Amino acid sequence: MTAETVMDIAQEALWIIIKIAAPVLLVTLVVGLIISIFQTVTSIQEQTLTFVPKILAVFVTLMLVGGWMLDQITTFMELLWSGFGEYVP
Repeated sequence: MTAETVMDIAQEALWIIIKIAAPVLLVTLVVGLIISIFQTVTSIQEQTLTFVPKILAVFVTLMLVGGWMLDQITTFMELLWSGFGEYVP
């Protein structure tokens, strides 16, 4: 296994991590922004107000895109396992 192969695998793994994390992070960001604007407009400064909507949004997001996320991880692992003979001398 060459250093180039290791770098390619690491690069692909990081790209998969970014693709998988992006939907959940974006939904959390949008929900947090909406709650923040709501708190600013209504002058409600309760710190715990953001937790429940964010948790619910993450749960719904995982329910909607969880299959796609699992498919991405499974495809990457199948790629790694199929090339296992090339990695080990």
